[in-house]
Amino acid sequence: MQRILKRLAWFLLVTAAATWLVTGANHGWTKTSVPVKTLDPVTGLEGITYVPKFLPGVDFLGVAFASAALLASASLCFRHSKPNQTKIP
Repeated sequence: MQRILKRLAWFLLVTAAATWLVTGANHGWTKTSVPVKTLDPVTGLEGITYVPKFLPGVDFLGVAFASAALLASASLCFRHSKPNQTKIP
């Protein structure tokens, strides 16, 4: 059980860091929509529209790291399993 929790913690850490890096390494808060400048075809004026896009920020990393630390510390609650020792009479 201890090994499973530690591996799960590492997997969570690596997955969260890779997701953060691949999606743009946003150094601010997590965003669910981003502004995009658009040009109105009739009037020629610029406007801003918001497009739904998930950009994980540092709060995403913080929660992932805290969860991984919780899993790793929970693994310390379990004992190492000792191999069966047989006594020779």
